[in-house]
Amino acid sequence: MTALVFDSVAELAVPGPAVRAAVADLPREVAAHDGYLESLPCMNTVERAGEPGSGALSFPLAVAAWNLERGLFPAESAAKIAATSAPVVLLSEVDDGMVRTGQRHVTAELAATLGMEYAYGVEFLELDLGSETERDFCTDAANDKGFHGNAVMAATPLIRPFLLRLPGRRFWFLSGGDQPRLGERIAIGAQILTDAGPVVVVSTHLESNADATQRQAQMAALIDALDLAFPGLPVLIGGDLNTGNHIAGDWRDETLFAHAEGRGFAAHGGPADQMTTRPSLITRWPDRAMKLDWFLSRGLVVTAAKIVASTDPDGRPLSDHDMIVIDIAGIAAPAV
Repeated sequence: MTALVFDSVAELAVPGPAVRAAVADLPREVAAHDGYLESLPCMNTVERAGEPGSGALSFPLAVAAWNLERGLFPAESAAKIAATSAPVVLLSEVDDGMVRTGQRHVTAELAATLGMEYAYGVEFLELDLGSETERDFCTDAANDKGFHGNAVMAATPLIRPFLLRLPGRRFWFLSGGDQPRLGERIAIGAQILTDAGPVVVVSTHLESNADATQRQAQMAALIDALDLAFPGLPVLIGGDLNTGNHIAGDWRDETLFAHAEGRGFAAHGGPADQMTTRPSLITRWPDRAMKLDWFLSRGLVVTAAKIVASTDPDGRPLSDHDMIVIDIAGIAAPAV
């Protein structure tokens, strides 16, 4: 899938247990993976639901991006998001119908609590219950849906929501170990209206089990698709770019930043020395700290970027990623 997909439904079709069993039994070959992925509507459609707001957003405005690490705590996560006053939220690693998160549709719950419309896309159809630590949260024997993906939420109508499946190497299907999955990383986005004109907002999640060259290719494919579908519009991309993974942990060695800059984008990650990961109830690595989460903007005036600790009032981690929030003053004047 190299072009944006604009097909949307109010609720994604759920492949039944027999279909998911058939997927799990497929030969571990790229052709088998791709053929089955193309045949499943849930992997090629955007779910669009929630409460669409009315009217355009006004500048200045905040936008939040957060990797929710499955979404164990929807109510507490909604409160954390609400505290930012961001009318646009970009989410990644969000479950729908997974045992480990109580079979809940995390995005739908967040959107209902915050009074937002959402667009949700399935990154992976999970073929099992998850990693060893995730099984500590499992009380059922099987997933109701097995959906895991990205979302965009907004307090204004989402216009032309879309999905893009990024180029990858089918790692999680071919050699996913205790996390076998059908799918590849995705971007999901939409146009929103502001009082200064339309803006394209995109939630993306680049591959963790990859090097800088592959992540640059994923970013290039995303920018290519956006330029084709939304020529001349301001664009905001946010999410977990997995910067530093499999390149000794240093985000400065990621070539995707130079590529994006050459395409007119500026990077915003908060303080350069402030990491965006932390130990969590699932990811129990106390010494692991990386700077994975970013915004890339083009055609927008960004005035600040900050990192918000992903802990509840008692200090409990809600995710292994902190939230990143930027402030946007308006749409930049066209270059002359």
